[in-house]
Order: sequence, then C-alpha cells, then structure tokens
Amino acid sequence: MSHLRIALMPGDGIGPEVTDAAVRVLQALEAASDDLVMQFETLSVGAGEYLHSGDPLPPATLERARACDAILLGAMGLPNVRWPNGTEMAPQIDIREQLDLYQGIRPVRLYHAALTPLRDKRAGEIDFVIYRENTEGLFWERQASHDPQADYVENAMRISRSSSERIAQAAFAAARQRRGKVTLVDKANVLPAMAFFREVFDQVAAGHPDIETERVYVDAAALFLVRQPEQFDVIVTENMFGDILSDLAAGIVGGMGMAPSADIGAKYAVFQPAHGSAPDIAGRGTANPLATILSAALMLDWLDREAEGNAIRAAVAAALQDPTCRTGDLGGRLSCRDLTDNVISLL
Repeated sequence: MSHLRIALMPGDGIGPEVTDAAVRVLQALEAASDDLVMQFETLSVGAGEYLHSGDPLPPATLERARACDAILLGAMGLPNVRWPNGTEMAPQIDIREQLDLYQGIRPVRLYHAALTPLRDKRAGEIDFVIYRENTEGLFWERQASHDPQADYVENAMRISRSSSERIAQAAFAAARQRRGKVTLVDKANVLPAMAFFREVFDQVAAGHPDIETERVYVDAAALFLVRQPEQFDVIVTENMFGDILSDLAAGIVGGMGMAPSADIGAKYAVFQPAHGSAPDIAGRGTANPLATILSAALMLDWLDREAEGNAIRAAVAAALQDPTCRTGDLGGRLSCRDLTDNVISLL
C-alpha cells in the first residue's frame, strides 16, 4: 500500500483555488483505491507569506516540504509585491534551485481540436514535451542587484558541462519512452555558451545512437512550433528559452490553463501549473483548474502511480469532449469547481 505525504503550497492569487481542485481529484482517486493513502500538509509560501512574515519561503517551511514525498504547488507571486531590485518574488524558482530540481518538464498535448488556434489539428496530433534546464542559463544571475542610475546592466548566461549533460540524459531517457526523437533548441550560431551547450549535447547523443536527434535554433523553433508542432517529440533547451517556448507551446493547445509542469531532481520534485497567480480573477471561481489537475497526474507518475495519473488524463480528455464542459478561457462558462466536478465524475 502506498502511504504518500504531499506538501501543498497553494500560494497566491488563484493558487488556492486550483490547488483545492487538484486535491479533490486526488481524494476521489484515493477513495476508489484499495492501496492508495495520501496525507496532505498545507504550507504557506509566496508573496502573501512575505507580507505576513517577511520571507516568501521560510527555511523551516522548506525543510517540512523536504520531508514529504512530493510537493504540489498552486501559483506564487503578486505583481505589486517586489524585491528592492524591482523583480517579483519567485519562491518557486528558489525551491528549484535549493532542491536542485534541474529538470523543468513541460508536457504539451492537444486534448481537443477546438482548443487550438491552429488550423486542421486533431486531438493528440500535438503531443510533445519540453525539457528545460532549470538551474542556470540566463536565470543564473537573477538575484543580482543593479544601480538604478547605471548606464547598463549585464546578466551572464551560465552553461556548465555537468548541468548540460544531465538535462540531455533526461531528455534522451524520456524520448526512449515516447517516440524516440530529441530536438536540441539553442542559439549556437551566435552565442559561444550555446555552442558549448550543443557540443555537450552531441557528446551525450553519441551514447544514444538509437534515438533520432535534430538541432534547431530557438528563433526557428518558435516558428516550427506554430507551423509544424507535430514534428516535435522531446525538446531540450536552456532555462530562459524553455521558459519562453513553454508559454508559446501552451498557446497552441488551449492556453496556460492547459499547461502542467514538473520540476524534478534526483531526490525531490515539485508539480505545478505553468501559469501565474492571475490576481485579477482570484476569488471569482472562474480559474481553469486543468493545468493543476494535470500536474497532479505528473506527480502520480513520479510516485510510481502511473495508472492513476493516466486515469486523470483520460478523465480530462473525456470532459473536454463536451464543448459546454469548459471554463471561460477555453470558451465555456463553467466555474472552476464545476469543471473539477465533471472531471471527478469521469474518473
């Protein structure tokens, strides 16, 4: 029997609403199972916690999360709560760095043809995953301060051999479980750091001769994601490029409300929707919970409960077949709670 401890970090804005939706789905699975027991511990993290305690990620809170089997996160940050250097608080990135969650995994799947702005795309035809190196790249100096009166500010892109090797290995392992193709996205024609990233990728690829590979510059990749998204299986890329392309990819399958994610390391893992806290709709009950529900499915996969993860994905796919079973961002009128109820009824 699986006894799983899940740390819940609802966070800010719509985070508590969508986290509650995912928990309700997980509890429905638990009720129907003979060997699944989940214990949830809610932890306060985010901009709201900063306003309360002066720290958006208290060390004691992170230690409690470390003791759990997985972390399910809602959304963090508020646009009007910022550090002195002008950047928003992003404790979710702090968690990635402190727990060394180097794999930023962003699955992209079209569940219904009506959800994409692209012409003539069928459900399931767009199905790929982005592996984003999560710990360095252009995010490396994100906490650096700057002089507001300075004439210029620089941020370095850090690409290390060890980090590049392990994200490439993770991408090849994923491709072996999928359709056997890895696409490297870089800017090796301009940036020496990206040329190094490609060199390391090529060295790793040599150890996987059975996996098809291709190399695409990031600007061309953005074009191909719109023109021919079905050509991709596993994409591996740098931190900032992965951040940007993930949002573009979400746009071709229904938007950020359809964008789950996982941040995975050797020991710990965080699962969260790729969208932000959306404070403008917080408390209205109109948020799309599916990205968080699908993130919970990724969490179950990682916890070796893939059958339950697949059950969630199948229920989401079934729910979206009904054009009235959608929230406002997907062209429907359902509330967050009603859509969650429909998914639960289809498990």
